[in-house]
Amino acid sequence: MENQKSAPVYQVVEKFVSINGEGRRAGELAVFIRMKGCNLHCSYCDTYWANESDCESTEMTADEIISYIEESGIRNITLTGGEPLLREGMAQLICAILQDPQRRVEIETNGSIDLTPYCNLERRPSFTMDYKMPESGMEHAMLLANMEKLSNEDTVKFVVSSRSDMERAVEIMEEYRLRERTAVYLSPVFGKIEPVEMVDFLIEKKLNDVKLQLQLHKIIWDPQKRGV
Repeated sequence: MENQKSAPVYQVVEKFVSINGEGRRAGELAVFIRMKGCNLHCSYCDTYWANESDCESTEMTADEIISYIEESGIRNITLTGGEPLLREGMAQLICAILQDPQRRVEIETNGSIDLTPYCNLERRPSFTMDYKMPESGMEHAMLLANMEKLSNEDTVKFVVSSRSDMERAVEIMEEYRLRERTAVYLSPVFGKIEPVEMVDFLIEKKLNDVKLQLQLHKIIWDPQKRGV
């Protein structure tokens, strides 16, 4: 009983099965576990509601989360937010999920939290890590040491609003040799920049090994729809 009392609980605002809307496994089925709260305030945030202090959430233990995953029958698990790595006990949850060798865990993280504790796990999750652009208002919060911890299983995502954001993304790609070491995606802020402008930029800059990433869930469903 004492161990049960001390087991971490996680504030979950959403759990659902859908397709991955972005990332390396875009188009594949995944279980999404969305954690409450974030330490950043990006200008374009599309899940701001999950960061509000009065946002409704459900306390779940690792066992309860794993039961939900097992019932789904889906092998891809995406831990997202908010910022999931703010939650205490996240390493324990990742390890518990990955006890099944067929499961794959992807962490969607905002780039401000140290990845070291999670890179050293017996089974390492993959990361889709944002680098916040100037127009997000949050570039100052980026933990640049994370760049050296990324592997070829991970993704760096630049969410851009303008040409100046794209220019800055190229500077970061080159400074940290990202295209040589990991997957690199350029993604538009929905409604702020046209994808055709981004394609023209990729061609102009000869950005081999950079992918244009559109959020599939915002194309398939209403962009404001939750639980997809």
